[in-house]
Amino acid sequence: MLSSDSRKNYVKIIKKNKKIIFFSRLSIILLFLLLWEVLSRYHILNTFLSSSPSLVYKTIMGLLKDGSLFKHIGITLYEVVVSFGIATLIGLTIATILWSNNTVAKIVDPYLTILNSLPKVALGPLIIIWVGARIHSIIFMALLISTFITIINIYHGFISTNKNYILLLKSLKASKTQIFTKVVFPCNLVTIINTLKINISMTLIGS
Repeated sequence: MLSSDSRKNYVKIIKKNKKIIFFSRLSIILLFLLLWEVLSRYHILNTFLSSSPSLVYKTIMGLLKDGSLFKHIGITLYEVVVSFGIATLIGLTIATILWSNNTVAKIVDPYLTILNSLPKVALGPLIIIWVGARIHSIIFMALLISTFITIINIYHGFISTNKNYILLLKSLKASKTQIFTKVVFPCNLVTIINTLKINISMTLIGS
């Protein structure tokens, strides 16, 4: 057991470390914004292409004054939530199907790799032609970007589950559903959560 003084010193060290991390992160952001603004002011960066923090601020304030800022934010959030939810559902479902059927997985795997490697942003004009220049085209784009990587990451997590656990359940005559619900899915919760973190960033890119 740690003594009272040792515990207090340990807590102080943890708190100090958290403060260092927080202020380091904040300093990096502020330094980046300052450098961006300086380079833009001295025309080292082309403000037409990269803008600047001050111009971004003016634009935000302009949108806030005319009342359109929150409307645009709401539309973007709607696109992100819908595409994130659909991509997650599709990803989990297909990854589960591939895990449960090795033959189907071997057939589909190369196609998933090819589809995931496609330059999806470059397909934007085609997507607009296919779906139309509406909110549906943005959701479709976000789905293209995030769905395949979700399927691949979760599926590889499922097939990397500790084989000893699966063999133990098989020796106890467990069904495939029981193996999935009792071992495979619980063992991959961290993988799924990490995949969803990537998924949300991908849907933001697509939106």
